[in-house]
Amino acid sequence: MEFISVFDMFKIGVGPSSSHTLGPWVAASRFIESIQERLDDLIELEIHLYGSLAKTGKGHGTDIALQLGLMGLNPATFEVESKDTIIGQIKSSKRIRLNDELEFPFDPDKHIIYHKNEIIGHHPNGLRIEYLISGGKRKEKTYFSIGGGFITEGEDTTTFSHQEIKVPYPFETSERLIEMCDKFDMNISEIALANENVLRDEVQTRANLDMIWEVMLNCIFKGCHTGGVLPGGLGVTRRAFKINKRLIIKDHAYDVDFWMHQIRSDNQVFTKIIDWISCFALAVNEENASFGRIVTAPTNGAAGVIPAVMMYMILFTGKNSPDAIHRFLLTSAAIGSIFKRNATISAAMGGCQAEIGVSSSMAAAALTEALSGTPSQCVMAAEIAMEHHLGLTCDPVGGLVQVPCIERNAMGAIKAITAAQLALNSDPKLAMVPLDTVVKTMWETALDMNNKYKETSDGGLAANIPISLSEC
Repeated sequence: MEFISVFDMFKIGVGPSSSHTLGPWVAASRFIESIQERLDDLIELEIHLYGSLAKTGKGHGTDIALQLGLMGLNPATFEVESKDTIIGQIKSSKRIRLNDELEFPFDPDKHIIYHKNEIIGHHPNGLRIEYLISGGKRKEKTYFSIGGGFITEGEDTTTFSHQEIKVPYPFETSERLIEMCDKFDMNISEIALANENVLRDEVQTRANLDMIWEVMLNCIFKGCHTGGVLPGGLGVTRRAFKINKRLIIKDHAYDVDFWMHQIRSDNQVFTKIIDWISCFALAVNEENASFGRIVTAPTNGAAGVIPAVMMYMILFTGKNSPDAIHRFLLTSAAIGSIFKRNATISAAMGGCQAEIGVSSSMAAAALTEALSGTPSQCVMAAEIAMEHHLGLTCDPVGGLVQVPCIERNAMGAIKAITAAQLALNSDPKLAMVPLDTVVKTMWETALDMNNKYKETSDGGLAANIPISLSEC
């Protein structure tokens, strides 16, 4: 069984989309690595985008990601503030520095080609790189971006990981996960941590989890302190900045720790807590829409749900230790891996139920464990959260990850907290719907869903909101 790590589910990268930005970026980087030894002999290069990648590629920054990937830049460490300068230089000079070493003729308007009405293979997020090396025939490599920054190469869209390792507690379903929790008297995060420790020592695993949370927290903080209008042409005003300014006690310069201390020490009422949760979620996805540094959780479009619920846990429930944060991430990743194996986390395959729905489900389970819920209650919370996202379509207006995507993160976070509370006050033995059943139902719903509701901007709100963008 291919093992899905917590660091597969949570990847540090940039916005606005894991499937349309991060995935193509990784594919372009992998292509350059594959021809590294013949790079000096490269003569021609074209990139062809198909299906959803073509229809919403401009709005999702697919073209930008491809160029940065061809340059060999790492999405986890890339200085996002330099993006416009780099892309502007390529556009004006019509040359790109492949793998940061070879100057090569490249005109994005000519060499990135959009096939909006054509799909290759069995996945709507296909891209094909055609190239010619001196002394050889014209060749091509095909990649599919299958959600959450995962990519596959070739026509097979099912094999996404090469970590075929033996872990002590393998599971593909929630039923199997609960069986092991009961048998070994472990909670979900302990199962997940034990499996991770096969790949690296526990100290490193926890250090990596700290890094994931640090990026999430910095993203929230930056989003809460950045005003203005989002890029892309829709004219969407950033709201987290205004909400934070209204809610915060003192308006002066401070760092993230002091800011969190202010929030925690304020006399909180229910409506104010709700406002903060929404603010946290909005902050992340406004940063995501601005090509900011984010963590896939499990995707970019749904990146705000899990950090917002974690902030709720840290600030409003008293669960703020490093161990509590680690357990939250481990538990949520375990639940996410079940959806990844048995359904999809790609909106282009399953609509927004596969992104906001899955992230809400992951957060619900993790919060339940943090609040001393049993493994069965965690799984019940995950089921409740997903059950009430079934059928949610992906219809980004203008092909941008803004409307309705940003608000949906706030809604997903609130649903996750509600699901956790319901599960904590319920007996899982009386649950009518198992998590594995709702995962199966989500996948069947995805298969039945009209393609225009799967991240194409051809249906739903995208078709009914008048806009004047030149291209989506």
